[in-house]
Amino acid sequence: MIYKFKSKATGDLIMLEPNGRRMLEIIGKDPAPAGIIQPAQMPAAVLALEAAIAREEADRKAAVDEARGTGHVLPTFPDVSLRQRAVPFLDMLRRGSQAQTDIVWGA
Repeated sequence: MIYKFKSKATGDLIMLEPNGRRMLEIIGKDPAPAGIIQPAQMPAAVLALEAAIAREEADRKAAVDEARGTGHVLPTFPDVSLRQRAVPFLDMLRRGSQAQTDIVWGA
């Protein structure tokens, strides 16, 4: 399954199911096959994503610091970070909020 996010303020944004599901869960939306994010919900969604990105980056730094401090092998992380995955979605949320247009996904 894929998530295809649509907004009149931006082009379409397509994400594979695991990535789209994660974005929706972070912003507190049901990762159903179809849904809507209204402009009034977008500022809180942006804040939630930014907080999740900050947490992920802090957790990664702490894991690396701990491994270095104890002489263990450095941990490996997915090639694409949450920040990289979220940038297009954050842009869509910000532009949708500014233009006061919904973001929808699904049929």
